[in-house]
Amino acid sequence: MLTGCGVEPPAPYGPCPSEAQLRWQRMEMNMFCHFGPNTFSGREWGDGTEPEDMFNPTLLDCHQWAEVAKTAGMKGIIITAKHHDGFCLWPNPASDHTVRQCRWRDGKGDVLRELSDACGQAGLKFGIYISPWDRNAPTYGTPEYNETFRLTLENALTQYGDIYEQWFDGANGEGPNGRRQEYDWPLFNGTVARLQPQAVIFSDVGPGCRWVGNEEGRSGETCWSLLNTQGFEPGRSPAVDVLNEGEPDGTCWLPVETDVSIRPGWFYHADERPKSLQQLLSIYYTSVGRNSLLLLNVPPDTRGLIPVADSLRLFELRKALDSIFSHDLARDARVTASSFRGRDYRPSNVTDTQYHRYWAVDDSCLSPTITLSFDHPVTFNRIMLQEYIPLGQRVAQFEVEVMQGEDWHLLSRGTTIGYKRILLTEQTTTTALRIRFVECRACPVINRVALFQDNIYTGKL
Repeated sequence: MLTGCGVEPPAPYGPCPSEAQLRWQRMEMNMFCHFGPNTFSGREWGDGTEPEDMFNPTLLDCHQWAEVAKTAGMKGIIITAKHHDGFCLWPNPASDHTVRQCRWRDGKGDVLRELSDACGQAGLKFGIYISPWDRNAPTYGTPEYNETFRLTLENALTQYGDIYEQWFDGANGEGPNGRRQEYDWPLFNGTVARLQPQAVIFSDVGPGCRWVGNEEGRSGETCWSLLNTQGFEPGRSPAVDVLNEGEPDGTCWLPVETDVSIRPGWFYHADERPKSLQQLLSIYYTSVGRNSLLLLNVPPDTRGLIPVADSLRLFELRKALDSIFSHDLARDARVTASSFRGRDYRPSNVTDTQYHRYWAVDDSCLSPTITLSFDHPVTFNRIMLQEYIPLGQRVAQFEVEVMQGEDWHLLSRGTTIGYKRILLTEQTTTTALRIRFVECRACPVINRVALFQDNIYTGKL
């Protein structure tokens, strides 16, 4: 084995994640809760004329939401505090269309308070969705509305503790006065940054994380956490395929969030049923398994509870994921490489589960190989790869080979890796596996290579 001459860590390459973005990416899977007047009207987009008393979740229990999320392995919950209809789930002083105006809890209810408290007790992070479109606000479509929305944000972001993600929908339609709004995004983003500096801001183009470009649960097979955002804003974003795949020469670190609902709709509808376990596993592989965070919407019902069918499906998903990924077949492999940078960056780091250890090579080495060898044949059909993204995203093309007899045979190939890449392969038994890094934009830094056996998911991606 050859060793590299350098002992210093590789320098960061290109845009890199902030500490908040890295914490966010490592959450991997969070819950979205669409809840509001639409829950009771059966609509997806309310028009803002719904009477406040329509909102009446008589059995609301946010602790139940939090326990379901925690049991399902979620790390955080984002609630639709204000959807396009303008109704606020908290007593927002900047609006007259809130829980304060309805009979629920005698006008003293506050869903954000109950959910933020429940998340805190369950050890979950708390996030807020606030749509800038407001089909109820009389000032919508005028410059005055931007200040109203700033006050709305300011109130929501100062009353409920730490907010891990601020979710901005870019929807922009007519208001009650028949006019569209020119949103002041620098004002809105600046308000979030001032009041919740560690919050990751979601929109089509961030600035904290970006939309995946679809609502089907699919990140791109090529997925760069980089994007060029100059000239774009929420609602006026790059083409959906650019959002889906990112850009290798992007000037901003803007990782993907894949938002998809467990049901056909985003809000609860009594005649809808949750997706099957097979569908959810497919979504997991095409989101978390393709360098994306999965935000899975689980809508509470008219009682204010997560329905039993949805809860059971989530628990089934958690059990399946635990079964698939609980035993890393590469854990005891002997790991060698064509080169490495020095003792601190040795090849065996890739089978070490400590996140901040990684294998690295000298700066000039852009096409190294790393080999895992086994004392006894191993059988697997899933390969997990992870780059150490605090130093940037570097790998643009790689190949996986396995030893069959005395020869290497190509098993799989891919483009990007990023935070996490999970390859679905045919059932394979081998005594050695080799990864060839065919194209890298800088020397690769790899902190995980793992092998698993999935006997549950039967589909193909």
